[in-house]
Amino acid sequence: MNQTGPTYKGTFVTLEGPEGAGKTTQVKLLSKELKALGVDHEVTRDPGGTALGKQIRRILLSNDYVVAPLAELLLYQADRAQHVAEKILPALERGALVICDRYIDSTVAYQGYGRELDFELINTLNQMSTQGLTPDLTILFDIESADGLSRLHPGGHDRMEREDIEFHRRVREGYRKIASANPDRFEILDASKAMTTVQEEFRKILSTHFGERHRLAEVMTRI
Repeated sequence: MNQTGPTYKGTFVTLEGPEGAGKTTQVKLLSKELKALGVDHEVTRDPGGTALGKQIRRILLSNDYVVAPLAELLLYQADRAQHVAEKILPALERGALVICDRYIDSTVAYQGYGRELDFELINTLNQMSTQGLTPDLTILFDIESADGLSRLHPGGHDRMEREDIEFHRRVREGYRKIASANPDRFEILDASKAMTTVQEEFRKILSTHFGERHRLAEVMTRI
């Protein structure tokens, strides 16, 4: 699809949300259906969508390191630059549906609102690392911070999940502000509902936006 950045034949969808919102579970379920229908698609994540990215993700989320906020921001951008060049753009250029678990809006929410780093710097780096590639659609899985954190497995929290509740509240509020400022790109989904309800609403959003493209309307009927 066409936009202000690179042009391509495919469709680029990103999923955003606070910790414990359930977006990763939903995209796995969707991918299973897409595979069954033979739909060319890529499910990936930010950070960690490439071999290099997996190493960066390990550093970013490990509790073994104390990472300075600016270093954290730059590591995310390094991952994203590699991710877009190696995986996301090639898939879009061949006409695939690409669904990315987190992308540029996570950086604005976590490093901007959460860490309170400079927004102009973040936006400049986001533009550079992505080559201007903006999603066709972003779905925000919204949930109260405390409720989302309560869903996480005890004892398995990564460095970001272990931040205090006020950090996570800033992140969630940041997401809502980002969505409000970009209504043409964002859809907000209430992720506090039952998993089957979220699944239905998630697929309905995709079907409404893209219809028969990538057989998404057909996926809606397979719930």
